[in-house]
Amino acid sequence: MRQLTSTLLAAQQQASGTPYVKVEVKNRVAGVVRYDWSRLYAGSEVSSPHAVAMPSDGSIVRVRATPMDDGRKIYRQRVAGPGPGSDFSQWTYINQYNALVVAAASLGAEVSIFWIKTNREIRRIKSTDYGVTWGSPELIDYSSTTSVYGLAAAYKPNGDLAIFFADQVNIFVKKYIGGVWQAMSAWDKTTDDLSGVGCCYGTDWNLLVTGKDAPGNFKLWSLVYGDGGDVSAGSWSALREMASAPSGGDFEYRQPFLDMTDVWRCFFVEKFAGTEAYERPFWSHTVVGADFVDGLWREPVPFDMTAGYGLAMAHHGDYAWLSSPDSVWRADLTARTLDMTADVVGIRQETGETEGSLTVALRNDDGRYAAPGEGSLADLVAGAQLDFGPGYVTTEGGEVSSGQSFSLEAFEHTSGGRAGLVLHARDGWGALADWRARHQFRWNRTSDDLPVRDIIAFVLARVGLNLEVVSASSAATGFYPDFTINPDNDGRSVIRTLLSFVPDVLFLEGNQAYLVNPLAADSPVYSYGGAHPLREGRYRRGAMAVNRVQVEGYDAGSGEMVLADSFDWDEIGRLHDRLRQVEDRNIATVNEAQQRGQSVLRKMEIAARGSSILVPVNCGQQLYDVIDITDAPAGLDGEKMRVLGLALAYQPPQGEYRQRLWLGAV
Repeated sequence: MRQLTSTLLAAQQQASGTPYVKVEVKNRVAGVVRYDWSRLYAGSEVSSPHAVAMPSDGSIVRVRATPMDDGRKIYRQRVAGPGPGSDFSQWTYINQYNALVVAAASLGAEVSIFWIKTNREIRRIKSTDYGVTWGSPELIDYSSTTSVYGLAAAYKPNGDLAIFFADQVNIFVKKYIGGVWQAMSAWDKTTDDLSGVGCCYGTDWNLLVTGKDAPGNFKLWSLVYGDGGDVSAGSWSALREMASAPSGGDFEYRQPFLDMTDVWRCFFVEKFAGTEAYERPFWSHTVVGADFVDGLWREPVPFDMTAGYGLAMAHHGDYAWLSSPDSVWRADLTARTLDMTADVVGIRQETGETEGSLTVALRNDDGRYAAPGEGSLADLVAGAQLDFGPGYVTTEGGEVSSGQSFSLEAFEHTSGGRAGLVLHARDGWGALADWRARHQFRWNRTSDDLPVRDIIAFVLARVGLNLEVVSASSAATGFYPDFTINPDNDGRSVIRTLLSFVPDVLFLEGNQAYLVNPLAADSPVYSYGGAHPLREGRYRRGAMAVNRVQVEGYDAGSGEMVLADSFDWDEIGRLHDRLRQVEDRNIATVNEAQQRGQSVLRKMEIAARGSSILVPVNCGQQLYDVIDITDAPAGLDGEKMRVLGLALAYQPPQGEYRQRLWLGAV
């Protein structure tokens, strides 16, 4: 149950409390600010290696290396106070050539440009006045080969920096600490040839890498080179797969770039070599609340242009920037809110175990909502985040329980009587139902990669949701199934399958998903029929749909079948056995088979109760909360039940503000 203030708690327990609800639209998607990119420059420069940096004065510094037929010459550019109308066409040749790759980074007034030459020299030029003037090139090391296809650099807040480059099958790192260049070192991974690297510093050196894995499949990975934050200094985290394409196919990934604004954001290139070939940028970001090392990225989204060398990202002040040799884009990164609370004339909210929706009716008698998406209503568009907070007028004023967010899906103008605008929104289950796997993912085929909990977290992240564990079973954290997501599998079905392996349940609220292991011993978090009035109750005690589960597994070591039965003997004694058979070759022991059987029976037990109550709105009630009910005519005195569904109705003209709870057994 969401935490309520003492004044809000007192108000909702009054027999005739005064309703108060809050409704806001935000320019966010699953809690992350939506960037609306505007192209400020479209030039004629040829696609080639490039980079961008923004020192602390807000200028933009761009660098590019021309193609091989033009000598791979290096050009730089500085634009002070960039914006609409700025000239992004003027470049300065720095009298350096034969550059295979380039990179740029900045900290305060200092800007560095790096490049690796065809003779393997790694060089840098540095500016200490925001890129206005530059020092002479310095030689800092040599690459191992000339097969270098990616270079990235990032400063640490204390002035140290590091460069990373992809040289055949290795990522090499060279750090500059306390004014001294350190010895170059290679990572500890085993892959095939690599094609790109992007870097940005957080509490560690955070990287994106493109290339092939050892079997030759094309990959986009995230990983961390430790600096003592989430990963110990000098150590490498595990590779976290973000995108994949099979070896021998027509798809591959290249040119990743990385930046950190409100969340970690990236661009990379998906290259398709088949009919209607393309080199298209894609973008993605981490989910709210996740650390980079978790590798929890939203499903990558295509960007409307062709850019074989990708789009470099930077930001300063209120704007984020994208750059390629022939393009500059800008987006406002300000988080905005449109408060519509005063105009609400009706609300209907429904929350189920695998779906949730919100319908909001607004007054429009004076045409104030005649043009969604325009002017002051610019953020009132499909896909915007719609936040809802139920509440009451208290001694402190209007108070609500916040934290519920939905995605705005449709508008409906009404007329013929009192004009209005109806907003239709849904929760994260809708996004999961819409998500389709673009390619195959597989875990735990030959070793323990991720348990059920972490595979669930991965799938949720593809639609922007972060997983928080309220409580978890040993199966959720310790069962490592050989699990495959195939192309075109939808997210909701995948989550349902994963939950079928464990006794745990999942509910979505706002931009979070919560994992709960519902135990019969759970204590009530709220009471109805005492301080909180009870208007109506219906209490059904039904038979369990399944009372015997037979689970068949396979012990690969002995080559023998594993078989175990789980029973609810009381139910069987009354109804005979209602059998469900489960076959899963991931189950290798009798104990695992018994755990699976008990998980199925537990969920059948909860679902068998089938009750409902009608109450004044409890602003903090959540799915799977345990409550107790006192209803003397029904013979209930502190009876424990579990919330399996909620419906809230707010109709001010009818004086209606109520909530129906659907309940199951504890």
